[in-house]
Amino acid sequence: MNIETLHTYCLAKKGVEESFPFGEDTLVFKVGGKIFLLTGLNSSPLQFNVKCHPEKAIEWREQYEAVQPGYHMNKKHWNTVVVDGSIPNKVIQQMIDDSYELVVQSLPKSIRDTIV
Repeated sequence: MNIETLHTYCLAKKGVEESFPFGEDTLVFKVGGKIFLLTGLNSSPLQFNVKCHPEKAIEWREQYEAVQPGYHMNKKHWNTVVVDGSIPNKVIQQMIDDSYELVVQSLPKSIRDTIV
């Protein structure tokens, strides 16, 4: 997965918006006004932060060396994923999907209803 693939994958989800609230080098994807993924545009290899259930966050970290506690984020709920080829794309997509779903489910019902 590269930045273009990541960008396309995230924007294909319902209700997703992209922005640069932390400066022109950090791309943020939100649903319902809440962040579910952020990535630095100048990182090589590509890396991004995703939200996780606390138990799942630990599981991913134990399973893949390229998954670390979320950089500059709440380390209980966020992971940083380094896309170095050691994690299959299908697993990376699952991490993104899980993050998106977690955020959608945390939104007030009135906002959720406009997304789904």
